[in-house]
Amino acid sequence: MKPFGVVRKALLSLGLVVCATTSVYATTLRVGYWTSGISLGFGAVLEAQQFFEKQGLQVQFVHFPDVNGPTTALAANAVDLAFGTSLAGAFSLSQQQVPVRMVAATQIVDAEVVVPADSPVHSLDQLKGKKIGMSPIGSATTGVGTAVLAANYGIKLGDYQLVSGDEPRLAQFLLQKNVDAAVLRPTTVAQVPDANTKLRVLATLSDEWKKMTQSSTPPYIGVAVMRKEWLTQNPADAVKVIVAMRQALQFGAQNKDAVVQILRKAGNMSEQGASVYGDHWSSMNTVTFEPSDIATLKRTFEVFKAAGTLKGQLPADLFDQAPYLDSKGLK
Repeated sequence: MKPFGVVRKALLSLGLVVCATTSVYATTLRVGYWTSGISLGFGAVLEAQQFFEKQGLQVQFVHFPDVNGPTTALAANAVDLAFGTSLAGAFSLSQQQVPVRMVAATQIVDAEVVVPADSPVHSLDQLKGKKIGMSPIGSATTGVGTAVLAANYGIKLGDYQLVSGDEPRLAQFLLQKNVDAAVLRPTTVAQVPDANTKLRVLATLSDEWKKMTQSSTPPYIGVAVMRKEWLTQNPADAVKVIVAMRQALQFGAQNKDAVVQILRKAGNMSEQGASVYGDHWSSMNTVTFEPSDIATLKRTFEVFKAAGTLKGQLPADLFDQAPYLDSKGLK
């Protein structure tokens, strides 16, 4: 199922959420993020340290256990802002003429292709005909994974069985050898007992992407997306949103111990898993929207389109740099 199909399918199920959230104060910023994936740490730090509130914003956080949750919530007007939103899903929303604007790149791909330590598979070109675990269709990580397999090794989506699931489940499938390989973040691998002896890394998606694009820039997989009406009605607050997110990014880079404690509580992580997340903070999270970032995002759209993950054209008005550019003059 393509990302835009996932969005449509989930809209009806979000009806109750819309009713519940639209009755809240009109000035409240409804913020949604995925709490089972790459955006967990960034969101947990934003909440725990109250960076939005410190900017004078009234905030209601909405948590989603599924990668497509924030995307469908934006489509249903159940949230005003979602960060760490699947890039593929955000592109699909704009193509469906949902009134949203992308205002920042927030998450960088940080995933590895992993196999059991005793697997006969030693390179990605041996994955044809295998079972490969990835995040659900609609995840930008899966978009990147399917794209690099097709472009670098000629292994198209129909050449292997894609097994979808959240990362802890995929790690379990891998250990039980229910899949031959899985795309996992280093933070997930670190939480597998005796990972060094049980699992083996074949490649990183970042390196494979650079090989495919012949560039030094890794792809973004998570973005901050705002509903157009909220952005239009609250331009000064939109700037404060970006300021708060930039402060959270800096805090995480400078306060690893605090990040570890926040993640242990919010994500029920082990000390080791949270520590690895802290180590990878700056390689996973960012808040940027320079012209070069937008160029990378546009290039990613074309890659996803070539791989069959997306279709159609990218709306010209999807990217709104104003909040990011204005945030540079504030602290």
